Amino acid sequence: MSRLDLKMQGKAQKVVGELYESLERRVVASHPGLCPVDMAGAFLRLCHGQSCGKCVPCRVGLGKMEEIIDDILDGGKDVTPYTLHVLENTAQSIYDSADCAIGYEAARMVLHTLDGFHEDYVSHIEKGVCAKNIRDYQESIPCVGSCPARVDIPGYVALVQAGRYNDAVRLIKKDNPFPTACAMVCEHPCEETCRRSMVDSPINIRGLKRYAVDHCGKVDPPAKAASTGKKIAIIGGGPSGLTAAYYLQLMGHQTTIFEKRKYLGGMLRYGIPSYRLPRERLQEDIDAVLELGAKVDHSDIRSVSDIRRMRNAFDAIYIAVGAHAFSKLRIEGEDAQGVLSAVEMLRAVGDGEMPDLSGKTVCVVGGGNVAMDVARTACRLGAKGVSILYRRRREDMTAHNDEIEGAIADGCEVVTLKAPSRIATDENDHVTGIYVKPQIVGEYDAAGRPRPRNAETEEELFPCDLVVGAIGQKIETGPFAELGITTKRGAVSADASCIVSELEGVYAGGDCVTGPKTAIMSIAAGKIAAANIDEYLGYHHEIAVDVDIPEAKPTDRPPMGRVQLRERPTSEKHRDFLELEMGMTKEEALQESSRCLRCDHFGMGCFKGGREQSW
Repeated sequence: MSRLDLKMQGKAQKVVGELYESLERRVVASHPGLCPVDMAGAFLRLCHGQSCGKCVPCRVGLGKMEEIIDDILDGGKDVTPYTLHVLENTAQSIYDSADCAIGYEAARMVLHTLDGFHEDYVSHIEKGVCAKNIRDYQESIPCVGSCPARVDIPGYVALVQAGRYNDAVRLIKKDNPFPTACAMVCEHPCEETCRRSMVDSPINIRGLKRYAVDHCGKVDPPAKAASTGKKIAIIGGGPSGLTAAYYLQLMGHQTTIFEKRKYLGGMLRYGIPSYRLPRERLQEDIDAVLELGAKVDHSDIRSVSDIRRMRNAFDAIYIAVGAHAFSKLRIEGEDAQGVLSAVEMLRAVGDGEMPDLSGKTVCVVGGGNVAMDVARTACRLGAKGVSILYRRRREDMTAHNDEIEGAIADGCEVVTLKAPSRIATDENDHVTGIYVKPQIVGEYDAAGRPRPRNAETEEELFPCDLVVGAIGQKIETGPFAELGITTKRGAVSADASCIVSELEGVYAGGDCVTGPKTAIMSIAAGKIAAANIDEYLGYHHEIAVDVDIPEAKPTDRPPMGRVQLRERPTSEKHRDFLELEMGMTKEEALQESSRCLRCDHFGMGCFKGGREQSW
């Protein structure tokens, strides 16, 4: 008779584990149009199923909250606004008295929902239906709904599958005039909600876009509308300003882009190294805008008088300046020689001014994508060693994991839980190192990340020749504030339509409104601004494209691995600024595009009409 037995996972438990994995994939693939009250009820049922039944608050209380939410959803006759008060009190009691996290965390989330979407509960109680924002939500295609520019993703994926690459790019440009840039550097939020995740993993949408732009040949510009005689000034030649110029030119208006830098492109040129986005590929997208007749003026718009003269000379203005200013480290010694910002360093590289870092040791402070970009750039400029110092943990970094892994592969050292405290200098006030204070993780902050605090240990010195700060970017809002435009937290205030309420005919969008965001967010703002400027000028031009989408076929789509883009060998790629990522082969593109579930046709895609033909 044995005293102990090795417990093996039974068949039932293995299947339960698979159910949890499937549930996780379904949650990831959820789109914004779902009823949040219904989702809260489903969440509670899952939590109740996990209860061991030992304590009354969990065993009975969670079931009671389920009943209350079900009554709210069913429009029960006894449901009144007071029902929400009962639900809140019940949740608070469970939170205060449950034995373990299964109970009190479920109750905490219910309390969170009562605060987060209170109006949805009220709508169900008073009207028996979902709130207006859910009823009006028309986007049936998760990937399209997650794309800020609302690009027809299933459409161009189907066109890639059909071998019609030129049509695929034409379809993309209906909503996004930067297909090449986005094929290389877009953060692809569309993939996060891809319904293919329910089967295996999301489609490599960005990779398929890359295949289309690599094989489309010359894409002819769309036909322009007749000239309106209207003139629009665009301040800023980045992705948002260029996008607005592209669509306004198609609408028949004349745009002039005011860009103080040597080249157009904004942060696509001055914030993203050429090994990620080759300059000649970026120029392809920029040339397509200029081909439509947009003018460029490299004047530096600095003063209120400049903007006033501009307002008198143009029918409308679009403010699309990027986040080209930088946040200081705010530590002792940061004015020493050898301390600079990531923005300054990447800007110089963008202008073709390559600093020689041969034999030097570099410390980069920060944990975002910009920090990874500048660290990897330093490696390519000959640095002997590059350390990335971050005050939080690696999993708290805002940089994409692919970028972090790439920096490590390039030879960078990622040092976490180290907060910069002061710069060490020699007698000539030149950097000799940076002192850091070791950190320890603490309670979670409002953003859901553990807040670091000083550990009870001594400072540490990291010897180096150069310190690069990459802790944030800012917008230069001075002239706009002087003009009377409201600014909040260092950004220009504009509504969701990009309208600046203080000045008629003035619009703003992109990083100058949202703060530093992604390229696709800036592109979406430029598209919105173009449409609303057109309306303001008294027109209603529509942007469309004459591309027939291949019909969806009810073929089997068995579970299949996702095709990943490859990179050049590590031994080569960290030595130069040549493009490091390689596109798919034709075989890979055909296989990957075949994985698309065609949500534009099947399911809700069929019920709600699938796609927008124009805007």
